[in-house]
Amino acid sequence: MISRLRYTFREMWASLSRNLTLTVAAVITSAVSLLMVGGTFLIQRAFDNQLKLWTGGVEMIVYVKNGATPEQVQLVQEALLSQDTVVETAEYCDEVCSFAVAETLFAADPTALKNLRPQIPSFFKVKPVDQDNGEVLRSLKSGFIRLPNVTDVRTPDDAVDLLGKLKDTIGVRILVISVVLLFASALLIWNTIRTAMFARRREIEVMKLVGATNWFIRLPFMLEGLLQGITGATVASAVLLAANNNWTSGVESFPANSGLKAFVVTDNYPIWVCLGMILLGAAVGAIGSATAASRFLDV
Repeated sequence: MISRLRYTFREMWASLSRNLTLTVAAVITSAVSLLMVGGTFLIQRAFDNQLKLWTGGVEMIVYVKNGATPEQVQLVQEALLSQDTVVETAEYCDEVCSFAVAETLFAADPTALKNLRPQIPSFFKVKPVDQDNGEVLRSLKSGFIRLPNVTDVRTPDDAVDLLGKLKDTIGVRILVISVVLLFASALLIWNTIRTAMFARRREIEVMKLVGATNWFIRLPFMLEGLLQGITGATVASAVLLAANNNWTSGVESFPANSGLKAFVVTDNYPIWVCLGMILLGAAVGAIGSATAASRFLDV
């Protein structure tokens, strides 16, 4: 058993060495494509963080002063829901919930978050009856802001609308390009294995003559493709984590009114994305090499 494993890894390394140029090309292509896949997920998550308040058709945020009693909060909610021809729902987010949202919105500005915590307001997420036309709801803004214990009323501005459109546009396009590049990676790995098997065709013929099974012959080539996919994914993961950390550090220096303080991903999400990239890279490498090893075994 140990001798077979030693043979498998020795032959895999020999094959990688013989086709070094193709191997490097396959790894680089895999890394670029997987980097784009991972980057797409991080960009989408950053958009979600930036638009956290404006999800599910919410068109207005009504802030209630810190320390408001349940009775005072109830009065505000009743006033909002009384506009039943315009307001469909008014979901309340208490101060604990509000701080959890602020942790996302101020992820790149811990100082501002620390200063906000003692006086953070609660708020209502107001969803209109007609989600395609928030103008009527916005026209009531001046009336809502005069409600007792209401400190501010916000409606989505042009920047929020633009971010929502960018999220849908950019995410789809980058993902399509990533899928195309992943296919190119699989083809490169496929071609690398085909070339390696063709270069060793006489050796493979001799092995089959002395009784070697197809799986015994295939295994080193399949491991070669698997290693190429995992190596590309590992390189892509390292670059993605470094880029994400660099972007997060850069956002900290942005002006407070830049509107991009929440456009970061600071939790464990990047780690999970990287693990997914490694699994995807392994799958691409394994599929490409297994297909080639099966297709060109009779060389």
